[in-house]
Amino acid sequence: MTSWRRAAARQLSEVGHTFVFGLSDGRVIDGRRGGNSARFLNHACAPNCEAIETGNRVFIHAITDIERGKELFIDYGLAVDGEITDDIREQYACHCGAPACRQSMLGGSTPL
Repeated sequence: MTSWRRAAARQLSEVGHTFVFGLSDGRVIDGRRGGNSARFLNHACAPNCEAIETGNRVFIHAITDIERGKELFIDYGLAVDGEITDDIREQYACHCGAPACRQSMLGGSTPL
């Protein structure tokens, strides 16, 4: 576990997206630092899993029946600081193909 400040500094210093689980107490779990295979979950607007916080841990819980060998998806519901520009929308575009795809990994956002 780490602070948002430290996690943000790591994100700025490395290429590509880094996704962390934010805990209700303000700390974050950075899956890259000693994390498990949950760090490989992908985003979908119609997810088959959800993240549930229990104490200092986050558990991945199936919300639909998932066949063996199928990919696991959660809705990232990402938040970014500041104005959401066209560049930000492009960086966090979703192409999951779900019938109700909102075309963004950002939470509460409108389609592109």
